[in-house]
Amino acid sequence: MSKLTHISATGEAHMVDVADKAVTHRIAVAEGCVVMQPATLQLVLSGDAKKGDVLGTARIAGIMAAKKTHELIPLCHPLLLSKIQVDLEPDANLPGIRIRATAKLSGQTGVEMEALTAVSVACLTIYDMVKAADRFMRIEGIGLVSKSGGKSGDWVRDAAS
Repeated sequence: MSKLTHISATGEAHMVDVADKAVTHRIAVAEGCVVMQPATLQLVLSGDAKKGDVLGTARIAGIMAAKKTHELIPLCHPLLLSKIQVDLEPDANLPGIRIRATAKLSGQTGVEMEALTAVSVACLTIYDMVKAADRFMRIEGIGLVSKSGGKSGDWVRDAAS
């Protein structure tokens, strides 16, 4: 394991200086899911949830959250994102909704936290919008799927992880 860049030699947390890093095209993909009862999934898909369009609202919430990551996570840099895409896929086998977020930019630091924040907030939004119908929902499997760009290069989570 490499040295943590956010921790100084004396153990203090600090924001990493990225001024000398090369500007590269960077992409990060994260995913997660909300597991729910089959009837709750039907409620979401039918558009009859009392709070409105669950999937549309979750998509917008994820996009907004990615843009605010630096305000939510200490020591994250404010980034000029070029794209945030949040995809929500109903899955009857869960049953529930699978969420995947892709964050892109050309810059000096990665976008993993933005992709992870987008997924997390999209999941929480789904939960919030239908919690009255299903208190047994679970948010699961939030994690980084892949990243590219930067000094450390490309990384893809293997299927066994």
